Amino acid sequence: MNPPELNAAPGDSTPRRVIPLYVAEAKVYPRSVSGRFANWRWLLVALTQLFFYGMPWLQWNGHQALLFDLEAGRFYVLGLLLYPQDFIYLAALLVLSALALFFFTAVAGRLWCGYSCPQTVYTEMFLWIERHTEGDRQARISLDRAPWAWPKLARKSAKHAGWLALSLLTGFSFVGYFMPIRELSQQLIDLQLAAWPSFWVLFYGGATYGNAGFLREQMCKYICPYARFQSALIDADSLIISYDAARGEPRGARSRKSAELLAGQTADCVDCTLCVQVCPTGIDIRDGLQNECIGCAACIDVCDQVMDKVGAPRGLIRYATENGITHHWTRSQMLARVLRPRVLLYGAAMLLLSAGFVFSLQQRSELLIDVVKDRGAMARQVEDGMIENVYRLQLINRTEGPLRLRLSAEGLPGLALQANGGTELRLAPAAIGAFPVQLRLPPQAQLQGGLQPGTHTVYFLAEDLDRPGSVFRSKAVFYLPR
Repeated sequence: MNPPELNAAPGDSTPRRVIPLYVAEAKVYPRSVSGRFANWRWLLVALTQLFFYGMPWLQWNGHQALLFDLEAGRFYVLGLLLYPQDFIYLAALLVLSALALFFFTAVAGRLWCGYSCPQTVYTEMFLWIERHTEGDRQARISLDRAPWAWPKLARKSAKHAGWLALSLLTGFSFVGYFMPIRELSQQLIDLQLAAWPSFWVLFYGGATYGNAGFLREQMCKYICPYARFQSALIDADSLIISYDAARGEPRGARSRKSAELLAGQTADCVDCTLCVQVCPTGIDIRDGLQNECIGCAACIDVCDQVMDKVGAPRGLIRYATENGITHHWTRSQMLARVLRPRVLLYGAAMLLLSAGFVFSLQQRSELLIDVVKDRGAMARQVEDGMIENVYRLQLINRTEGPLRLRLSAEGLPGLALQANGGTELRLAPAAIGAFPVQLRLPPQAQLQGGLQPGTHTVYFLAEDLDRPGSVFRSKAVFYLPR
């Protein structure tokens, strides 16, 4: 950053300070830390990445367990087969995810950001590679300040090689959720990977490389909107990472045997700044809760270690509520206020939506019948004075086994269904079939039933011949002309 310039206005000898509008962000060098929260974070990294990289290779009933085949328009989720018509389930999952985010934020702040967010997870993995190639915080700072030479070039090259390898693996695995990963792997081995899969592997690999390698905390601070609306989701009883100023101030360096410490008149913060050095976003938690805090609790781990060394109790920086810090509540007193109306409402909404989602999946029909009426002729009169309506039935087999069906119709007396290929048909596993059919109504049925001209509700039936009594229904309209 260029230093501020001192200028004077015309006719004014008073120097004025000119501050640049845009200032480059200082690079953050997070220091490595160990502790219980760091262990939890790495456990979440292991679990999420085991799922992400391993799930595409898992087979289920002869196909990929989790596959969103956009080309075929079929989505396999373990034993569940979904089609684009089932988009409502994706919408329900997104709403459920939003409610879960609101719930956990109201309880304990940015738990998602600190432990499970892909940006956090991949930043941790990239930092691990960086520390093993360039060293810890001070070594990386010294390396960046050093002039370019072969040792620096070798370390930087090793780091970026590791980053690129992990990024390409991530991009390849991500594409493997949208086309069968075993086919994708064979094409890669044979050097015959098509243009579009290659593009998306490189695109998502490049996004991972840029986000986790370079953007890092900038993504959390400026790009992700969650940091902006989290203040609307937390309140004075939300558990957040807090610095106990009553214990820590006035801060200052001291020995364990200083007179002030022995007299119990000194604060606990020794102003070591380690809490700042381990922060992945480079903030000072002692300045209070800030939008940039992602709730990773690295500052808690390192501060507890410092407290152990100086002989002070742990918890100078800890998960606490604003009310708890202000009123000096115990942990049990703070936890007793977690179940407040906001949390209960979020929890109740999550339970109701989850129950409805599961119930809807259980009641989901194995056969979807989509009826399309012929728009060219609403109705016509055929031989023997019968009134005929023409339809196209689109049948979607939502199972992974074949279906043998018999078509029929009901709703009006004497209504008969005819099809060119017969009323019995076979639908292959996960297949979509279109079948033109005609519904005919005898003239005497119209007279005896006193049916008026206009539209009448009818139902198409598809009976599963392999499971007697299992019948699928779909509503349609039969038109009687004047």
